[in-house]
Amino acid sequence: MRRGEISAYVEKLTLSSSWIRLFFILLGAAICSFGIHNIHQRTGITEGGIIGAMLLVEHWLGASPAYITPVLDAVCYLMAYRYLGIRFIQISVVSTISVSFFYKVWECFPPMLPDLSDHPILAAISGGMFVGIGIGLIVRQGGSGGGDDALALVIARVTHWRISRCYLFTDLTVLLLSLSYIPFTRIVYSLITVTISSYLIDFVLSFQWPALLQRK
Repeated sequence: MRRGEISAYVEKLTLSSSWIRLFFILLGAAICSFGIHNIHQRTGITEGGIIGAMLLVEHWLGASPAYITPVLDAVCYLMAYRYLGIRFIQISVVSTISVSFFYKVWECFPPMLPDLSDHPILAAISGGMFVGIGIGLIVRQGGSGGGDDALALVIARVTHWRISRCYLFTDLTVLLLSLSYIPFTRIVYSLITVTISSYLIDFVLSFQWPALLQRK
């Protein structure tokens, strides 16, 4: 994301319909959680960001994920509050609750996609597409699906990097540290999925909707 684009997204939130924004947040949450539940969790592809950091801390320090995840998310949201403001936090509360809600929904059904455990490259590509499109829709509405999204947006605001570069920076940092306990062959598939998801998030943010869908 180019210089000033993060500010523009946050400052123009009031220009769009709240109901339209909520629709896209729910759609993004459904898409993202669907991919993670039906692909990532079934194939064992390691995540970057907060999930990967949580697994890293759990492995080396033995701390419970129930405590690690809220702490890591809280730190990211505190930084987001400083740089992105209270409006971002308010929308993020809605989006994170939406993601959790759809996780519970998908868990009520049997797997809806074929098991790709024997096809890890296909799993990495398709999983990255679900996450990238889903999170991209959420971030485009001015929110985040979790602490790692908030952290990437803060980095983009401070450094003026493109959002895809910020996601890759945080994900690759966590995945490289994860090499301390995860075999390289497994990390490779994670690198594929986070690279695809990072660039798809950037694409969704930069995509120009048809004129009829844009509020003037």
